[in-house]
Amino acid sequence: MMAEVAAAEAQGLRRVASAAARPRRAPWRRDGRTAFLLLAPTLAVFGVFVLFPIVFSFYLSFQQWNLFSGAHTFVGGANYRAVFADPEFWQVFRNTAVYTLATVPLNMALALGVAVLLARRMRGKRLLRAAFFTPVVVSSVAAGVIWRWVFDPNLGLFNVSLGALGLPAVDWTSNGTSAMAALIIVGVWKTFGVNMVLFSAGLSGIPRQYYEAAAMDGARAWGQFRHITLPLLAPTTLFVLVLSMIGSFQVFDIVFVLTRGGPLGATKVLVYYLYEHAFKYFDMGYASAVAYLLFALLFAITLVQIRAFRNRGAGAV
Repeated sequence: MMAEVAAAEAQGLRRVASAAARPRRAPWRRDGRTAFLLLAPTLAVFGVFVLFPIVFSFYLSFQQWNLFSGAHTFVGGANYRAVFADPEFWQVFRNTAVYTLATVPLNMALALGVAVLLARRMRGKRLLRAAFFTPVVVSSVAAGVIWRWVFDPNLGLFNVSLGALGLPAVDWTSNGTSAMAALIIVGVWKTFGVNMVLFSAGLSGIPRQYYEAAAMDGARAWGQFRHITLPLLAPTTLFVLVLSMIGSFQVFDIVFVLTRGGPLGATKVLVYYLYEHAFKYFDMGYASAVAYLLFALLFAITLVQIRAFRNRGAGAV
């Protein structure tokens, strides 16, 4: 009897030892598989509607591809050479650069100024912040239609105001200079609310003790803004600058609704130029080459901005 009990105990110990020696599935593997299953729908949508178009458009940039007929021929870098050889491309690039160089500084200065004012204790601050942010949530098409009425040469709000002041009316959308100025006004109005919110978030992260200590040392408001606000707001400023540059170079909807690139191409920008070649002339290869040149340009500008801010921060330290 004792021998049978001892044998049973030995057999149980062997089972326990073999079970312990068996490799167990790590918990992180089970969690990883579950996470992948949960993310699979999102990854599928991302792959079909984002990743595949990016890769396929890069392939198209080396093809002579007619969207209407479907005929395509591999042409290597001919599309890129054609873009650089096109005088219209350089005019469009110049228009985009003028729009960006005017819109981004005005946008950021206005957004920062409003954010600083709203950071103070004042009544109706939330209402004002919501009012300034309202243009952001307005549809770009609706905004373009509204501003077409505002810039109307006969009944527009701007010309009516100019007439009330005794000034001559301006045909905003029929003159190249005034049409670009109109686009800049609409661009700043439409997007500065986002930057205002971002700057407000950055300002809220600056400790009030710094300003109190500076005030005790006799620093005035401008000195506090220059030596406290601007340096500590540098990461937010970089983020806003990068987003503003990318958004300005990619402007399309306002141009499409307000001026259609006119007059005589004075307001035609890069994305509108890309749209024309893709969906008006059906040359998808050429349009894809323009898209990737725009991507390379924005990527280079972003790198330069990040490096400049890093060097500035290192120099300050």
